[in-house]
Amino acid sequence: MNHDDEEILAVARAGFLDEASDMLRQFEQSLLVMEENPRDEENLNAAFRAAHTIKGTAGLFGFDAVVHFTHEAETLLEHLRSGTLVVDEHLTQLLLRSRDQMEALLDEVRTGASDPAVAQTSETLGAELRAATSAPAATAAAPALATAAATTAPAMAGAWHISLRFGGDALRNGLDPLAFIRYLASLGQVNAIHTLAEAVPLLDALDPEHCHLGFEIRFESAATQAEIEQVFEFCADDCDIAVLAPDAALERRQALLQRRTNTDASAAQSLAGLWAGMGWSLEADAAEPDPDLLPETEAAAPAAAAPAPAAPAPKAAAAPAQRRNADDTRFIRVRADKLDQLIDLIGELVIASSGAQLVAQTEASPAFLEAAQRIEGLVEEARDGALGLRMVPVGDTFSRFQRVVRDLGKQLGKDVDLVITGGDTELDKSMVEVIADPLMHLVRNSMDHGLETSEGRLAAGKPVTGHLALNAYHEAGAIVIEVGDDGRGLPRDKILAKALERGLIQPHADLSDDEVYQLIFLPGFSTAEQVTNVSGRGVGMDVVKRNIESLRGQIRVFSEPGRGTTMQIRLPLTLAMIDGFLTQVGGVCYVLPLDIVSECIDLPQECLDKPGTVAGYFDLRGEVLPWLDVGRFYRHTAAPADARRSLIIVRDGPRRVGLIVDRLMGEHQTVLKPLSGIFRHLRAVAGSTILGSGEVALVLDVPALVASAITRTNATRLAGEHRPTPSVSTLTLSGEPA
Repeated sequence: MNHDDEEILAVARAGFLDEASDMLRQFEQSLLVMEENPRDEENLNAAFRAAHTIKGTAGLFGFDAVVHFTHEAETLLEHLRSGTLVVDEHLTQLLLRSRDQMEALLDEVRTGASDPAVAQTSETLGAELRAATSAPAATAAAPALATAAATTAPAMAGAWHISLRFGGDALRNGLDPLAFIRYLASLGQVNAIHTLAEAVPLLDALDPEHCHLGFEIRFESAATQAEIEQVFEFCADDCDIAVLAPDAALERRQALLQRRTNTDASAAQSLAGLWAGMGWSLEADAAEPDPDLLPETEAAAPAAAAPAPAAPAPKAAAAPAQRRNADDTRFIRVRADKLDQLIDLIGELVIASSGAQLVAQTEASPAFLEAAQRIEGLVEEARDGALGLRMVPVGDTFSRFQRVVRDLGKQLGKDVDLVITGGDTELDKSMVEVIADPLMHLVRNSMDHGLETSEGRLAAGKPVTGHLALNAYHEAGAIVIEVGDDGRGLPRDKILAKALERGLIQPHADLSDDEVYQLIFLPGFSTAEQVTNVSGRGVGMDVVKRNIESLRGQIRVFSEPGRGTTMQIRLPLTLAMIDGFLTQVGGVCYVLPLDIVSECIDLPQECLDKPGTVAGYFDLRGEVLPWLDVGRFYRHTAAPADARRSLIIVRDGPRRVGLIVDRLMGEHQTVLKPLSGIFRHLRAVAGSTILGSGEVALVLDVPALVASAITRTNATRLAGEHRPTPSVSTLTLSGEPA
């Protein structure tokens, strides 16, 4: 195998693993829904299709361990579909364990390493699956499933005849004829096979990428015709296949002979002799077949399934392939690094466009300025389109927790109903991958600490079933993700007592609810009375906050004793590019996300009356809001006394804060660049960007600035300075200047 072939196989293998991961998620989702509604045939069929797809594709690549084990799970699903078994908790649990084992086998394929323990689990679990399928047939099978059993019951064992002709482009399309025949052996025994190579041209005319082969196969199996045809489902568009049952009528055999040889008598005699040598008799002087029989030869039904009504089966069998091809034209799988490279290139294009705009303004050329503005508009559209490619629904992440809630509920002895809303809300894929782990910690904590046991809920006058909610929505240029429960709520007094015990707060500190609840995110902090294998060690919540803050996000806690707790995560929509609002302070440019800018006003008198003060409060049309002087916060040289400064009102969720800047410079397309490691200690700075002039501007972390402003003003209040009482909550983030 040359290097190019190895690369092609590596890419194909990676595609298989990606598809298998999607199929595993579909398999799990279908099983969880099926557990709640055992009579839902659609989810049962979806689980079967997912398992069959994994097995079929694994067979093409020769991953025998995946094929053999998945076949056991598929067999159990087939018994459920046929009505010989009824869905119950034991079988659902068995299939969910099978899903985990399939994932373990696929991980071995991904890493190339084999673990004897995984192989042993396949043997043990496979034996359990076989034992479940041999259990006595259920007497209470649903009528619909019983009807399905009549149409999918296995045929009596016998020698099937498979006539297979691959199309010329089969090899070019990545198909391996031998792989299909190998996979066929997983359903039975190939007794005889003859390769037809008469169409292979002379060497000087041979195209190595053109397939000239055909096969005649004698196959002994108790599988149904549909199962045999599904083996070749992936190559349905690149081959001509005919499957005849062991008891196929003589007319059907003759029709197939005419179909393969047309009017060539010599070819017909040769093929008939070949069939006879394979043990498939055919009378040479038979009458001409009825043309109406020709379509039936493609999907002749076994005798037990009434051959005549099964004539339209070929069209039905071809439908999945047609649907698959339609889907393939609508979706295309792209490597993440290629997409990231495209985003980076468009980011550089945004910077270059800003530079062209600046030159156009400097040259004062109307034509140049008009061309630069048009380029800027097109670049903005390209930027939005490229960023949209990286946006994925957060519901895909939410759906993973259905299995977690189910298994953890059974482990803790709690009946929990998971409610998911806002699953179609989109978030940058790079952020979805990071947020999955924090969400897992929050869900597990809600299950263990938040929700009461059934006895505890009854004693509190609540329904036995607890409710855990995952919700997502867009708000003010950010995405908000909430994890809420209707449990006991956070124990405020216990949190305070634990913080005092560890010396985290002063004995007489007057803390708001927000400040108290933020203590649970400190490393090692826990109020659990006993440690379990779920939680209680004080490990995890600090990681949750750190991961969220690494995404320029923040987490808030809302809790009410006896009513429940909600953890609210607020994240930016993307980490790559944003619409910014450019300002200047002390000769340094700062960028604010445009979505959170509410309005800009002249500096109020309350700010002018306090020279040298970093933060304070002002009255905005009857509403008291905190303000922060960005220049003094970062210790810039004070602006001249006669300079006209401005106050930018920004929103941070329900709060609003005024930021004092020296100069307003308008909207600016901002490409976010990470700060070097030596600058990461700077507070309230999310990153940097490059302006069209080549200068570097700092992108402000507005939530941290808002927290700093509120903390500063509350520090002033505690120092005894008289001020109006604000209606905003406090946070514990430090407001010390960088």
